[in-house]
Amino acid sequence: MQFPLARLLTGLLAAACLPALANEAVIRKSIAERMPNAPKIDEVKPSPVPGLWEIRIGNEIRYMDPTGVFLIEGELIDLKAKKNLTEERVNQINRVDFATLPFKDAVVWKSGNGKRRVAVFADPNCGYCKRFEASLQELKDVTVYTFLLPILGGDSPEKSRAIWCAKDRIGAWQGWMLRSEAPPKAAANCDSTAIDRNLALSRKIHVSGTPAILLEDGNRIPGAVGAVELERRLQLLAAPAGKS
Repeated sequence: MQFPLARLLTGLLAAACLPALANEAVIRKSIAERMPNAPKIDEVKPSPVPGLWEIRIGNEIRYMDPTGVFLIEGELIDLKAKKNLTEERVNQINRVDFATLPFKDAVVWKSGNGKRRVAVFADPNCGYCKRFEASLQELKDVTVYTFLLPILGGDSPEKSRAIWCAKDRIGAWQGWMLRSEAPPKAAANCDSTAIDRNLALSRKIHVSGTPAILLEDGNRIPGAVGAVELERRLQLLAAPAGKS
């Protein structure tokens, strides 16, 4: 009796997956038993190092042995290739499809032809956000999408709502961030649900601090940078593949 080739290959592939599935189950069971208060594990998969497993919780990476006994916190460095594998993996997890961002929920302004685009999550009470806003003014031919993200407490929600509800959102935002000019008080009937959506979006894409800067290639800059560094990053995006 001949055994169909397709069935044979399917069986071999399933058998090859069994150890991986077993290790994942062992690791998940071990963490649940030994660390009952640990956050939800989003993914368990083999790491680039044979015998070492990657544990992903949100956008944080940990490592574990196949028995689920030893947990490793730290960065995985490939000395031969001179690469930070943990950093590369986190960048991959954090990458965002820029085109899918809800730009209608952002304060939008541009300089020049606006062909280069940057998205920023910012809190009006964030000092680093104010510095970054000043740096943005030095750039040419850029469109900036600012998603108001009141996460610092105090009157951040009230300021964000006042800015969003202003007749001139750009003027209210830049007036406050660049010159400390208080925005006009928001009307009681103003629809500021965009700010709630921004908060939900920030949780979805793992934005936990401000400013969070998203570039068109989906990568992000986790914190304020100066105009020179941001210009360098934008030029790298515009450069043909293989050139910098």
